Formats: sequence, C-alpha cells, structure tokens
Amino acid sequence: MSNPFIGFIGLGIMGKPMARNLLKAGYSLVVHNRSRAAVDELSKEGAQAATSSKEVAERSEIIITMLPDSPDVELVYTGENGIFSGAKSGSLLIDMSSISPIVARKLAAEAQKHGCDMLDAPVSGGEAGAIGATLSIMIGGKASAVERAMPIFQALGKNIVYVGEAGAGQVTKAANQMVVGTTIAIVGEALVLAEKAGVDPAKVRQALLGGFAQSKILEAHGQKMLDRNFKPGFRIRLHEKDMKIALATGSEYGVPLMVTGIVGQMMTAMKGMGNGDLDHAGLVKFVEELAKTGQFRRYSTSVATHIEPQSGGIYVGINQETRRCRHPCFRE
Repeated sequence: MSNPFIGFIGLGIMGKPMARNLLKAGYSLVVHNRSRAAVDELSKEGAQAATSSKEVAERSEIIITMLPDSPDVELVYTGENGIFSGAKSGSLLIDMSSISPIVARKLAAEAQKHGCDMLDAPVSGGEAGAIGATLSIMIGGKASAVERAMPIFQALGKNIVYVGEAGAGQVTKAANQMVVGTTIAIVGEALVLAEKAGVDPAKVRQALLGGFAQSKILEAHGQKMLDRNFKPGFRIRLHEKDMKIALATGSEYGVPLMVTGIVGQMMTAMKGMGNGDLDHAGLVKFVEELAKTGQFRRYSTSVATHIEPQSGGIYVGINQETRRCRHPCFRE
C-alpha cells in the first residue's frame, strides 16, 4: 500500500524538522506556513507548496498542524480558508500543537460533523527531539484513528502513548509542561544557590546527576544554564502559554496547581523583561536577577536577606538599612 498524501501546516522550530522527517520516511507532503521561507526550504527538498490551509486540506488525505496556541489552531481549522472548508470526508486531522483540552474537544466534535476523525497529539522533546525523530507523542481521540496514524507517529517519535478520548493528549501535555517547567525552575535555583554560596555549580550538577535528583532537565537544561546557551529550543513565552493552559484546566476541574502558578509567574516576568524568546532554560536568569548574581560568577551585593528567629521577622538589608516584613506568614 502506498503512503498517504500528508498536508503539514506550521513550519516553525518544531514543525519544519517534523515535516522534514516525514519526507525522509517517504511521504509526499504539501506544506503551508504563515511565513514563506520555510515553505521554500522544504520545497527544495521535495515538498509541494500550498497557499492556504484550505488548499492543503483539499490536496491531502491526512492533515497535520503544528501551531503556537489555541487561537491559531482554531483559525487554521475553522477560518474562511481553513481546513474544515477544504477537508474531504474521511480525512484524518492531527493537531500536534499544545493547546487547551477544551478547544481540542470542540474541534474534534466539529471534525466529526465534516466526516473526519481528529486526533490531538501534542509532543515533548523540544527541537532536538523534532530533529532526531525522538519525540514523545501523547494522543487523544478514537482508537481506530490512532491505528491509522501510527506509522506517521513512528516517523516522528519514539515514546508514543495513546492516552484516551479527544482532549486526553492535551491534558497529558499540560501535565508534562508542569513537570518540565517547575523542574527547570528548581534546577536554576539550585545552581544559582551553589554559585552564591561559593560552590562550583558545574560540580554540584555533576554530583546531583548521580543521585535521586538526576533528571533529563538537570542533564540537558542544567548544562545549557552553565554554558549560557539560551538559543530557543522551546521559548519561554510558549512555555508560559502552556502553564496558563494547565492552570485553566486545573481551575476547570478544581485542582489547585500552586507550584505551577508560581513558575508560570516567573515566566510571565521573564516575558515582561523582554526575555520571552529565550529558551526556557533561560529561566535561570530570573533567579540570578533576584539573587543579584549572573552568569554563575560571584560578585558582591549590598542586598542580604536573613530571618531573625527571636522576633519571627524577615529582614532585607539594602545599603546597610533593614526593613521588617510584618506579613503573618513570617510569624512564629
């Protein structure tokens, strides 16, 4: 049986290498992107170009989208020249973006009205995973549609898990982003603490990699922090968006996500500081800013914080002056 003709919409940091891997696997592709450069690049490698999402759908049996956020996905599917306006009955639609589970379920229901199956199949693994076809893929939708899509998923990733019905993949991705984001934040805090305390953070990382603190985040993102390599594999502003999705989902189901909320606010602060396009390993810069250090170099500061147990107050020393925080949280 010949491979199905695939349409691919969204050729960013993740989408372009994913589309390239499908070409390498022998699939015929028609591609579309908001900016033309990536389309031209893949056209030279064998993909066909389309001028709209509707045209992609008209020319494809399976359509994959890899877009930044829920509004982008909704527009590409339901807009005037969107996928639903061109998709043939029997088409398989696969959204691999990270979006709201509520939006994913709404689009799956709309796809069914057009005679199409739709899967939400967000990914984890960043740019490196997209390039190396080692992505973790978490899938929601009909089991029969997953079976149909499995050869495509196998060309894109290694850890492929069917989680459940429509929206289940997006719930899983939200959980993934919570774990990744909060772990990046704590790795950053740990390394900055080491530096501020006069201990080599590279050696601290090496020691932690041999114990229960070991993780892929400590290994990969910890090294990025040490190398000051914040070239975006996954941008802070996009991770912030995912944390907001997680928080909204938690609110929907009455689950308090307090740690997620704090780290999400750290990301919001980084975005406000003009650092939203850094790799999410760049979150360490926020911790450094608060700690008055930087680039893992020790230098003097006139700001010191200590707790005085006798009075139960917390003091912040600024230019030899102190102020007591009288918040009840700091009372014994």
